[in-house]
Amino acid sequence: MKSISREIGIDLGTSYTRINVRGRGIVLSEPTVVAINRVTGEILAVGNQAKEMLGRTPDNIIAVKPLKDGIIADFEATRLLIQNLISRVVPKSLFYKPKIVVTIPSNITDVEERAVEGVAYGSGSKAVFLMEEVMAAAIGAGLEIEKPEGCMIVDIGGGTSEMAVLSLGGIVAENSVKVAGDKFDKDIVEYIRTKHNVLIGDNEAEEIKIQIGSASAAMTEEKMSVKGRNLSTGLPETVTISTFDVNLAIKASLETILKAIKITLENTPPELSSDIMSKGIVLCGGGALLKNIDRYISEQTGIPVFIFDSPTECVARGVGMALDNIEVLKKAVKTKKG
Repeated sequence: MKSISREIGIDLGTSYTRINVRGRGIVLSEPTVVAINRVTGEILAVGNQAKEMLGRTPDNIIAVKPLKDGIIADFEATRLLIQNLISRVVPKSLFYKPKIVVTIPSNITDVEERAVEGVAYGSGSKAVFLMEEVMAAAIGAGLEIEKPEGCMIVDIGGGTSEMAVLSLGGIVAENSVKVAGDKFDKDIVEYIRTKHNVLIGDNEAEEIKIQIGSASAAMTEEKMSVKGRNLSTGLPETVTISTFDVNLAIKASLETILKAIKITLENTPPELSSDIMSKGIVLCGGGALLKNIDRYISEQTGIPVFIFDSPTECVARGVGMALDNIEVLKKAVKTKKG
């Protein structure tokens, strides 16, 4: 009988959590949302089911996103989330606890690092390894980071946007900003509130972003109707939003990400800069799905930009590849033994 691997890689994202089990690949991808009974503390739903409850729960139930800007904001909810997701993919055992690799943002503090470790150990792990998201993303995207040449990865996730230049197996220059996909959603909510005096939910804003959002002028102007609550009358109201509206709403956030990319390039040695000019920038993360974002970054930097084939899975793939190669794992992670 084939043994069950208990080496687990977790891409712990603000919007989505993905789990990669060694030898099996990415086995689970769920929204980072937990629904909890306020009175008993019992976990009622995790992932997709919990996300459907956002903004719709009675007083005795709370549906929360336990991570904010890539950082754990609710320790207990995050522990329950990870514990629940792991239990779905690896059978619980009294005799063998899993080894876990968890991705972290590059700008994480020591206190925040310890919070991630505590959550992982609290979920039943015997050893915890922390791996920077940009490193995992670069490995997952197949960049030749071991060569004495520069390569650049930009990972636009839900809570943070991470960018790094790598060479000889290490990070030469990196940057991180707490502006990404979730901020785009909030920008759209605020824009509609200001322009139409109508309040919509984050889920509706995300759908607008996905359906008609664009980082630069689109070839065709698309429109979409969305339902919300008029803040003056308190009554339901439908408003029509265009691609131009979305672009205007998220413009400042896009500029923040672009500025961070430019600063990373400015901090890159000239020898590696020429490599990036010829190879281009690889873009991944859920934010890479925003229409024309590759074109926007390329036009503003003068550097070719390529979107990875499966941008949302890039980090989780990288964690899995590190699990499969112990030498890569040793170089890429910070080891924390319990």
